[in-house]
Amino acid sequence: MAASQQTLQESLTSLAPAEVLIWAKKFFTRRSTLYAAFLDKEGPTFASFRGQGGEEIVIGVAPAEGGTRVTGSTYLFDMQLARFLSTLPGVQS
Repeated sequence: MAASQQTLQESLTSLAPAEVLIWAKKFFTRRSTLYAAFLDKEGPTFASFRGQGGEEIVIGVAPAEGGTRVTGSTYLFDMQLARFLSTLPGVQS
């Protein structure tokens, strides 16, 4: 995966935007490993988390055709971000 793909990742889900943010808060704050992250800031369309060494993870949501577009950005937690996005339900065709 290229560095630009690691730092910015996207997915499309059938969940509503508010549900995605709730899902993200549960996913990132319940990790009991070195890669746990804690809610830093939030709004109706985003949530940002702080992790080890102040590393930031930002999740943004926007309505899209057929579901919700979820965009995540991070520098060091790219594997955890990819894992989070993979847990979201897909969109029905």
